[in-house]
Amino acid sequence: MTVLTARRTRWGLAAAGGAAAAAWWFGDKAPYPYAQRGLLDIPLPYLTCGRLDEVLRPRPGERILEVGPGTGLQSLHVAPQLGPDGRLDVVDIQPEMLDHVTRRAKECGIDTITATESDARTLPFADDTFDAVYLVTALGEIPEPDRVLHEAARVLAPTGRLVVGEFFDRHWIPFGRLHGLADAAGLHLEERRGPTFAYLARFQPCPRPHPALTPA
Repeated sequence: MTVLTARRTRWGLAAAGGAAAAAWWFGDKAPYPYAQRGLLDIPLPYLTCGRLDEVLRPRPGERILEVGPGTGLQSLHVAPQLGPDGRLDVVDIQPEMLDHVTRRAKECGIDTITATESDARTLPFADDTFDAVYLVTALGEIPEPDRVLHEAARVLAPTGRLVVGEFFDRHWIPFGRLHGLADAAGLHLEERRGPTFAYLARFQPCPRPHPALTPA
């Protein structure tokens, strides 16, 4: 092979690689399409189930909400930790994803997962319902993430916790932006693990003013 031919080959491979990357980047849809669900079962660096446990800290008897469960990679891991008296609610705007999660849960003998089709910007739950809420690579796929965080803060118990996991892709929310949105939603940062391109962060609702102390 001549030097010129070798160079042309390398350029061709580089161009093909660039085209593939561009197709992945610009073809990445939100919400993540069910037809590509196989990729959702691949654990991401820094966002493993073990690391989620360390930040979320699920406990028996708790009621927890997962927004955007995908195919259930985290759901099937978290739900058993809540025990028979606990409950994991999963919310998604795509019924196909919810059907997939509940089917897998049934196959695994897990009966404590409740699926609800809903927009995360208007959660169908009462105030102070959950001990914890978490979203893993989901917040950036939802329009108006500020509204999602306000809703999460609303449905959290005063001592509850919110965990957000983000990984670099077209819909990624850098940690600095998330921190600002969380502050505006009345959520205080407790812990962050991982770099800004792949992190888990835990927030807690800021103390609410006592009604007797609220100015008229």
